[in-house]
Amino acid sequence: MSYQTLLYYCYSPIADAEQFAADHLQFCKSLNLVGRIIVADEGLNGTVSGTKESCKIYMDTIHADERFKKTEFKIDEVEEPSFIKMHCRYKSEIVHSGLRDKTIIDPNKKTGKHLEPKEFLELKDQEDVVILDVRSNYEHNLGKFKNAITLDIENFRDFPNKINELAQYKDKKVLTYCTGGIKCEKASALLLHHGFQDVYQLHGGIIKYGKEAGGEDFEGKCYVFDNRIAVDVNSVNPTIVSKCYNCGITTPKMINCANPECNEHITQCDNCGETLEGCCSIACTTNPRKRPYDGTGYYVKVPQPINKKVKLAEPFE
Repeated sequence: MSYQTLLYYCYSPIADAEQFAADHLQFCKSLNLVGRIIVADEGLNGTVSGTKESCKIYMDTIHADERFKKTEFKIDEVEEPSFIKMHCRYKSEIVHSGLRDKTIIDPNKKTGKHLEPKEFLELKDQEDVVILDVRSNYEHNLGKFKNAITLDIENFRDFPNKINELAQYKDKKVLTYCTGGIKCEKASALLLHHGFQDVYQLHGGIIKYGKEAGGEDFEGKCYVFDNRIAVDVNSVNPTIVSKCYNCGITTPKMINCANPECNEHITQCDNCGETLEGCCSIACTTNPRKRPYDGTGYYVKVPQPINKKVKLAEPFE
């Protein structure tokens, strides 16, 4: 049996979004889909996986809804479903911006100019252009565009506080990119709000760029928010740029620390993974709640103890 994994988002107002999330969860379960979907008043953000037949019904249903008819799905053929369970939750935003006043940016009203992958490819190396990665540290440590500017952020909600660091590029064409495009909608809108004049975004993100432009000059792998963890993008001039968090050897493998109270995203070679049992440090190997390491470094989320400060993965793309 063949399966697909769908990555998508849509900024479109949803009335009674909390009820929509509950109903949508039941719909997905009726199709035997697995995945994670965030529903907010501003729209949808999801990754779902299942049989080709179920995925087609899902896409057709989304497109049949007037609110979501422009939704673009990035489709990957996979050997098995990319999740174990189906989650569909209501949240305040489909991508947490970290802004107290969320009304200052609305991707439906003002956002960066969309560049198709081949347009991005043609423009990215021009002299008056800078490429800006708006993803988190663990993502761009695994892979990024050649010569891209990266920011020291743990979550996208930290992005607004980094705007001042980019002031030197206000006279440049700023090309933003992320995994699937959803973060760029808000990041580029925020740059425009702060006086940047010439702001663009890679339409469909790294995933679409890999499919339509061969991933040229994307160095390393692309982090994805499912049990695949990382996927290949570049079929033109591929390279590995990430290094093992523990020993420094070059490795493309990324894991979550086996200690659920840490859950750090790190790149780790197989030797260190075996030695540390999938943990980022010796200290984490002694945690009584340490999860069994099966070599993948992917774990189904489990409830955390109350009042424990836990570092969690940021919302998926």
